[in-house]
Amino acid sequence: MTTIKKIAIGCDHAGFPYKEAVKALLAGRSIEVTDYGTNSPDSVDYPDFVHPVASDVEDGKVDLGIVLCGSGNGAAMTANKHQGVRAALCWVPELASLGREHNNANVLSIPVRFVSEETTLEMVRAFLDAEFEGGRHERRVNKIACS
Repeated sequence: MTTIKKIAIGCDHAGFPYKEAVKALLAGRSIEVTDYGTNSPDSVDYPDFVHPVASDVEDGKVDLGIVLCGSGNGAAMTANKHQGVRAALCWVPELASLGREHNNANVLSIPVRFVSEETTLEMVRAFLDAEFEGGRHERRVNKIACS
């Protein structure tokens, strides 16, 4: 099992209410967190907080990233602009597991307006506990990048 030591997290104003709960879960697993904000429910632009997370994943500064916004779509789209980032938009734990197992996802995107805090934490656990299966999936993942 791969040991996850560092995670970057970022969110917009919609994601802010769940971010602290996610950080507490990560701390409970002794995972170091780089928090790029936002740190209030005041309206902000999600790319300002997602790009730094994706950059850390892209540059290998962290093992994984977690991004949260209202629908999860904007956060996932922003993160996926970075080479080597594979952000999975998930709304149930099974998708979080499959994102890692089949797609080697390295960023979890959470649509906080459509999931409960409990489901969010279940998805984070599933994402952390899953590992890339390789094999037939590796061939497909290797075809994702446009380089």
